[in-house]
Amino acid sequence: MNLDAGSLFSLAGKTVLLTGASGFLGRTMAEAILANNGRLIAFGRSEKLFSQCRQWADKFGQGRVSGHRINMADTNKLTALCDQIVRQEGFIEVLINNAHELGLSTGFNTPMGSIENTTPDQWTRHFSGGVHWPLLLAQKLAPAMKAHHRGSIINIATMYALVAPNPNLYEGTTFLNPPAYGAAKAAMLSLTRYMASFWGAAGIRTNAIAPGPFSNTQDSGPNSVKSSDGFLDRLRARTCLGRIGQPTELAGAILFLASEASSYVTGQTLVVDGGWTIT
Repeated sequence: MNLDAGSLFSLAGKTVLLTGASGFLGRTMAEAILANNGRLIAFGRSEKLFSQCRQWADKFGQGRVSGHRINMADTNKLTALCDQIVRQEGFIEVLINNAHELGLSTGFNTPMGSIENTTPDQWTRHFSGGVHWPLLLAQKLAPAMKAHHRGSIINIATMYALVAPNPNLYEGTTFLNPPAYGAAKAAMLSLTRYMASFWGAAGIRTNAIAPGPFSNTQDSGPNSVKSSDGFLDRLRARTCLGRIGQPTELAGAILFLASEASSYVTGQTLVVDGGWTIT
């Protein structure tokens, strides 16, 4: 193995499929992949995905990025798109399962998402995003990974797959992290270990990243937070580092698990939370 840091973390020659690429954290993951010489296949639900992909192509080079707009909740269309991508691309070496449905329909930041009011539909939606979508994509990409005896699957979970939210954080606010989200992401960690166990002999590494408080202060919408909001002060105070994370601070974890730097790492959950879960 080449121990030069630039070579070790490089994604040169690797094609990466990233879901949720147009979202708050997904955009930075995409930039990290492209900035480190990877080729990107971007899945996203938002209409802005295509304009974002054009910007990335202008910045990093034409032919380095392709965008596919898809509502992953439509599993028939998702299956068809995956089949199409596999036919066109063949071997995709890295899969990053980042997409999840974050909004009022899944109980975020609404009283209807509380443990008293949560619905079967919310739980179904969360487990679709946390388990079903990642499994479906992995099933589609795994045969080529097995044929080449190498591949990396990275599942994006949350610190709330490991610990419960503290209700004191949400007092006097409209913010709420619903119970089904953490439960689904905990199931994702179990799936991560299962894939690592059963596919490791085929050369496929499967790991997860559990981000901590990375509050969206950039976009507008039900999940955004104003930088001056007192809620952020509570989040900052709860971390060992005394601040919330910036999206770029996930780049190192992504590059580590996607590259040869982690060639002997599988079945693990890399927690990037400013120390939240240790106290």
